[in-house]
Amino acid sequence: MNRQAQSAVLFLLGASLLHAGTTDLYLRYVKAGLQPLLLAAGAVLIATALATAWYEWRATSRGDTTTTPSAAPAHPEPRVSWLLVLPLLALILVAPPALGSYSATRTGTSLQEPLAYPALPVSGDLRLSVVDYAGRAVYDDGRTLTGRRIRLTGFLALDRDGTPYLVRMALNCCAADAQPVKVGLTGRIPPVLQPDTWLEITGTYTPHRVKDPVNDGPIPFIEVTGARPVPPPKDPYDETWNT
Repeated sequence: MNRQAQSAVLFLLGASLLHAGTTDLYLRYVKAGLQPLLLAAGAVLIATALATAWYEWRATSRGDTTTTPSAAPAHPEPRVSWLLVLPLLALILVAPPALGSYSATRTGTSLQEPLAYPALPVSGDLRLSVVDYAGRAVYDDGRTLTGRRIRLTGFLALDRDGTPYLVRMALNCCAADAQPVKVGLTGRIPPVLQPDTWLEITGTYTPHRVKDPVNDGPIPFIEVTGARPVPPPKDPYDETWNT
């Protein structure tokens, strides 16, 4: 791979990072807070590619052969280096789906005890994240949830025995470390359940909980009074652990 090819690959990779960072695509890979770093990395790669191309053009126009491949002994260029283009093509052509029910049912719930419980509105429906509800239900015994109508949004997953869970994948850094937090559903559950369907659940706190069959982690439940399908959110991952 000569320098012209190197600069072309660098430019395309940088442009791909800028494209991902200026659209919602980057949220499939990393948390929202890393967007500035992703954009900076793309800009650096493009600048490097342009500098490499300019340096090569200047050396060629001056007839300086010391920096060109012709000055070196003739060796066939390793074709394996072109495999570096494959990740670039994958980034350009393939938008990976967010992790869903397949990963959730094969990974134990990763609920962590919150460091603190933010104050909740004193009236009206409580619109909570799955992670927030699960943490309050398990580690605070639902003291701030009892008697309130609660709304949760997540995707549906079915355990091997058919138990329905509302799930959000929580992450610390990127999709590679995303882990599920599960809330079991009981009460007025929809008669037809399709895994990976995004639902907004309306319900009330119930002290019922079980152990995750994968890792024995605690899974709280919510008493469902209503459910409706909703479009997947722009950011499918939960970043509560980062706040």
